[in-house]
Amino acid sequence: MSGYMESLEKMMAIWNTTDAAEIERLTEEAMEHNVHFADPNHNIIGRKAFIDMVQQVQKQIPGAVYGRNSEVDMQNNFCRYHWKIDMGDKRLMDGFDMTEVNDAGKIVKVIGFFGRLKAHD
Repeated sequence: MSGYMESLEKMMAIWNTTDAAEIERLTEEAMEHNVHFADPNHNIIGRKAFIDMVQQVQKQIPGAVYGRNSEVDMQNNFCRYHWKIDMGDKRLMDGFDMTEVNDAGKIVKVIGFFGRLKAHD
């Protein structure tokens, strides 16, 4: 398996551009045609549905900046990492994704969670 980090970087770049042609290009390069994306607000399948979702979210919170705020941990084609959404110097949200990639490194599934888990003894 190779290319998964490139695909993860492209997925993050999708959230940070509003250029429709660039979003489409990055989505095609990073994700399989039948990508499954699920988070507390969405449960969609397919590149077009993903692009529509991204553009909808961008309209809801214009100017937000999306980024990873952890290393990527990888095992058996599964990646886990924390992400954040900022607006200027204000943190809007933290979250956690579990992303599945295929052997070529393309994203086939993203399961996202909002917020951070509380520590437990």
